[in-house]
Amino acid sequence: MAEAIWYGTGHRKDAMARVWIKPGTGQMTINGKTAEEHLCRTGLVRMLNEPFQVTGTEGMFDVIAKAEGGGLTGQAGAVRHGIARALVAADEEHRTVLRRTGLLTRDPRVKERKKAGLRRARRAKQFSKR
Repeated sequence: MAEAIWYGTGHRKDAMARVWIKPGTGQMTINGKTAEEHLCRTGLVRMLNEPFQVTGTEGMFDVIAKAEGGGLTGQAGAVRHGIARALVAADEEHRTVLRRTGLLTRDPRVKERKKAGLRRARRAKQFSKR
């Protein structure tokens, strides 16, 4: 019989992650590297474990993720969102817990567009009286 694999897509800022989870020992692979190698910061790696901690499924699933776009923080948030969605695909009972903690909600904050006559979205040229 084929092994069960569940899929979830996550987004954060400009980052997008495709996440597959399968029964295993808790290993995380992002873009062919371990989570620690890819993200380089323990805080970001801890962030990836939140969906598992909330649902009580730590160490029960292996994670394989492909993350694109954005920076490391955005990619970590996208992978976390994808893990939460994949957990719901694996067991619908996780939905209420993940929804209550806000892990299923896509963070809508994105970079504001640059405006004409300014250097960035809100940064104006330096003012000089003389």
